Amino acid sequence: MQIWPITFTPKLTDSNNKQGKVILVGAGPGDAGLLTLQGKHWLEKADVVLFDHLVNEDLLRFTQKETEIIYVGKKEGVASLDQEKINALLIEKAKEGKIVVRLKGGDPFIFGRGGEEIQAVSKLQIPFLVVPGVTSVTGVAAYAGIPLTHRHLSSTLSIITGSNEKKQDDIHIDWEKISSRSGTLVFLMGARKLPLIVDKLLKFGKSPETPIAVIQWGTTARQKTWKGTLSTIVEIASKEKISPPALTIIGEVVNLKPEIEWYEHLPLSGKTVVVTRKGDQAEGMIQRLRELGAEPFFFPVIETIAPDDWAPLDDALNNLSRYDGLIFTSVNGVRFFSQRLKEIQQDIRNLKGVRVFTIGPKTAEAVRDLGICVDVVPDDFVAESLIESIGKENIDGKRFLIPRATVAREVLPEKLREMGAKVDVAPTYQTVLPRVKSDALAKRLNSEDIDVLTFTSSSTVKNFLTLTEETLLSKIKKTRIACIGPVTAKTAEEAGLNVDILPQEYTVASLLDAIEDYYKS
Repeated sequence: MQIWPITFTPKLTDSNNKQGKVILVGAGPGDAGLLTLQGKHWLEKADVVLFDHLVNEDLLRFTQKETEIIYVGKKEGVASLDQEKINALLIEKAKEGKIVVRLKGGDPFIFGRGGEEIQAVSKLQIPFLVVPGVTSVTGVAAYAGIPLTHRHLSSTLSIITGSNEKKQDDIHIDWEKISSRSGTLVFLMGARKLPLIVDKLLKFGKSPETPIAVIQWGTTARQKTWKGTLSTIVEIASKEKISPPALTIIGEVVNLKPEIEWYEHLPLSGKTVVVTRKGDQAEGMIQRLRELGAEPFFFPVIETIAPDDWAPLDDALNNLSRYDGLIFTSVNGVRFFSQRLKEIQQDIRNLKGVRVFTIGPKTAEAVRDLGICVDVVPDDFVAESLIESIGKENIDGKRFLIPRATVAREVLPEKLREMGAKVDVAPTYQTVLPRVKSDALAKRLNSEDIDVLTFTSSSTVKNFLTLTEETLLSKIKKTRIACIGPVTAKTAEEAGLNVDILPQEYTVASLLDAIEDYYKS
């Protein structure tokens, strides 16, 4: 994934006479889980992605490594690129024959300028598609536990922009008509204009006792809601220093919040948890964190690639019948083993009669998915426990194959050899540092917006510390550390980190349960 600098000079020529297309995608209001399936599909296919300030950057993990990522957002009224340059950039990239995804917060057709961008593209007959998004109007209200309509309280809904691009004191709204409406009023982007909004509504007859709620950073772990009335909310906002992004809901439906609110009561609501697992193994963990109310911060610190030399594994795969036992220590080992088996056109049936051992239930599941029975899974999911299980058998003179990472603990092969076994260790994959930008993580750590760092192996600890700046170490030490097991915890402690959370079982599911229990207590 390549990040472009903000500076830009548009080029509208098309030397190759190729034409791509523009996909306008609504990213939703903040929670990455609210992205639509269609939106995810186009991110996966994108050659170029242009994204805004309020887009959750976690969504960029769905792009390909070679995808060009360009930030074009606007923060606090200051745009990195003005609208005309964004339009020109969309056109230029499409004319290069690329699939260009324009990723916008919320829904692009609700105060998102999506219509203007599509008009610019359409005038030049560039193909385009529009993927609607969950608008902040409905998404934030739902996460705050406020139904925007209710048959006994509100049968109309008015959506109003609270911002003023020309920075004038007033907002161009027919306040008299708006104030006379009995239904729900929703103001987007109105945090700074809240005193003006309240003043105008009161001036044109809205009751001072009308309920109002202001929701900041809705649908994220930073979500916070303030309730009041038109007569009290300005004082509350001043005292609490409410700042953008915030959504304001006005009407009787606000009083339903205590009965309906749910998100802010989830076990990990308000917590941001860093996930350091590699991309293809992180999805289940990320989804479970969302279910618990946490905001997952995806920061993969490991990438697995093929070993530098396939020869040792190829020799083993070509002579599987000589082994008495096959030991898998990780899901990655299973995946690379099976892929290489196919690549050299060997048959899995050659494992007939070979006993299969695994460390951990996920590794066992991966083996069974290949149609191979697992003979032994130890009670504890570490090498020492497997050694204990194997030690119950007579393995003197038996030959074992361990397909594993190029660099790994030597405890298992050494102990088996001491017990009289012959052991072949075949490098099956290697872990390397991914190319990942740490700017967003550094910003969150510096502002103390990260609650938990999770580590699922010793490699994740070492790589995380390598990828983050040394100046952040003091912030990292203030953050809760959760490790999947004692080996990982020992690595973290040797690096000077205090481990706060350690599950009794060494699985990701147990790790998340332990984080939940930690905050419950």
